[in-house]
Amino acid sequence: MSLDPLSDAKIVDSWRKNADPWTSAIRENQIESRTLVTNAAIVDAVLSRSPHTMLDIGCGEGWLVRALAKHGIRGVGIDVVPELVAQATRAGDGDFRVASYEDVAAGRLDVSVDIAVANFSLIGKESVDNLVAALHRLLAPRGSLVIQTPHPLTISHDGGELPYVDGWRPGSWAGFSEAFRDPAPWYFRTLESWVSLLIRSKWRLREVREPLHPVSKRPSSVIFIAETAG
Repeated sequence: MSLDPLSDAKIVDSWRKNADPWTSAIRENQIESRTLVTNAAIVDAVLSRSPHTMLDIGCGEGWLVRALAKHGIRGVGIDVVPELVAQATRAGDGDFRVASYEDVAAGRLDVSVDIAVANFSLIGKESVDNLVAALHRLLAPRGSLVIQTPHPLTISHDGGELPYVDGWRPGSWAGFSEAFRDPAPWYFRTLESWVSLLIRSKWRLREVREPLHPVSKRPSSVIFIAETAG
């Protein structure tokens, strides 16, 4: 059965096909914006909340868990792609598990942490909506949620004059190696929509950061820092 090319299921299908080249891209520092800006930005954002334990949502090959382990933070990483979890487990410095966002939303992930982090991993629609609403139960009182995602204002016109409205968009591996194939689609959200998602999911938005590229001086991403109520 063919998958809807603009769907959450297609995102998962694409990442399963690209686990190996993605691992190489991260470990060989092939993504300039990450090495120049966004890797340090997400680490700084997490450290600003002074957690002892963390959950990395969509952990990929595990680099963020390993980076935060150097600061004494114990990490659990989850990903729906078994090969990525295997790569992360082999590299060590964390507890890595195969789990989908639907698993988390259904209460099938048994962890309790100080902070949940999603680093460029919330690109779907329904799965993301349900996940963000369900994360409270995994956090300690006054626990935090940190989301880093492409900046909507910077990418809203990529590939042409696209409207600044929520909606599915086709993916692209432009700028990546030829080893990548079948790019994942993604669900574009405006800044207003991101904030609305957090508010209706009962999060208190504490801070918004816009890490700038050192050359272009344009935001490479946007980071939302929120906390649980009570």
